[in-house]
Amino acid sequence: MEHIEGWSPVATEQQDDLVAAPLRRLAALFDHDGAHWPGGELPPLAHWLFFLPEAPQSTIGVDGHPARGAALPPIEAPRRMWAGGRLSFHAPLPIGAQATRRSIVTDVKVKDGRSGQLTFVTVRHDVTVDGAIAVVEEQDLVFRGAGNGTPPAAPADPRMAEVRREVRFDATALFRFSALTFNAHRIHYDRPYAVAEELYPDLVVHGPYQAMLLADHLLRSRPGARLTHFSFRGARPLFVDRVAALNLAGEGQVSLWTTDQDGCACMEAEARLA
Repeated sequence: MEHIEGWSPVATEQQDDLVAAPLRRLAALFDHDGAHWPGGELPPLAHWLFFLPEAPQSTIGVDGHPARGAALPPIEAPRRMWAGGRLSFHAPLPIGAQATRRSIVTDVKVKDGRSGQLTFVTVRHDVTVDGAIAVVEEQDLVFRGAGNGTPPAAPADPRMAEVRREVRFDATALFRFSALTFNAHRIHYDRPYAVAEELYPDLVVHGPYQAMLLADHLLRSRPGARLTHFSFRGARPLFVDRVAALNLAGEGQVSLWTTDQDGCACMEAEARLA
């Protein structure tokens, strides 16, 4: 871990009640009926609908992100993104239970990228119920300067999907996901800001939204399967109002990826099933 003078990692804890209402709203966003997830437990990744930030409105920055507290290192780069992560699922998260999430920064790395200096921060989250580990997650955040958000051209992904489903992300879907996750980052709903300030060509589809859809795509294709591990990383931005696709290949070790209208991979994931 990079040494940052005057700062050291501080663990934080949040508690939340795993109520059913956000899951019903997620099912609606994914065009499922209300009883899509059986068994009285959260589907994989649905803990992202809980333990949400509760920053006062007066602390929200111009980009829509809350001010960075002591739990994150004091990085001056103005742009922040959720770049990817790795999760292992150890026990179900029962609907109606009270859960605890303990979070701490475990790694900080500084690298030079196409758009300048990048700082990668890894945060470990342990989600427990009654003291027992249910989910272990490593979340990768990247902080960068205010460079161009439009990615360079890339070739189409050559992989052949065994199961492929076309999707189209419109502005209402992005707004509903932002509301579900209490995410006020303006690149997802404020087009003039996204274009003029962060230099994207259009609204940006959330990385976690794509990851959750890929996990859901897997479970639609493998009814009754149980996810044990899931990793994902953003390869390039995916933009609103364009034809996209969810792709799947493999059996026990499954590859998943989203592609844009040009066939370029945008979000890539790997999953293991029990």
